[in-house]
Amino acid sequence: MNPQHRKVLGVFLCASPKPMSHTLPPCPQCQSAYTYEAGAMLACPECGHEWSAEVATEASDAPRVVRDAVGNVLQDGDTVTVVKDLKVKGSSLVVKVGTKVKNIRLSDGDHDIDCKIDGVGAMGLKSAFVKKA
Repeated sequence: MNPQHRKVLGVFLCASPKPMSHTLPPCPQCQSAYTYEAGAMLACPECGHEWSAEVATEASDAPRVVRDAVGNVLQDGDTVTVVKDLKVKGSSLVVKVGTKVKNIRLSDGDHDIDCKIDGVGAMGLKSAFVKKA
């Protein structure tokens, strides 16, 4: 047996002598960071999605399009309206339906919109809970 391998609970683990020199892109379906190579394909252990590594590099070059709950394309500086009561995490505040949010900024991550709401302050919103005003 290779001295860099050891068996733990019936599974062989390999201790790599050097760290990985590249990072794999996140899953395009669920945005999980735990992707791995499966032959010529990339795979996601969380949702089971498999895709070509070439498609992943092409998709990362394309500009990101953020859409609201209705399907309208959002841009920096747009005004949006909240379509669902949203509880503010770590607070007893609630952002009510119909609240207008002016001058949004699009950002990367789970919450696509950075904004400032009167009476609440700066926060991040998901585009699925707003519609373009």
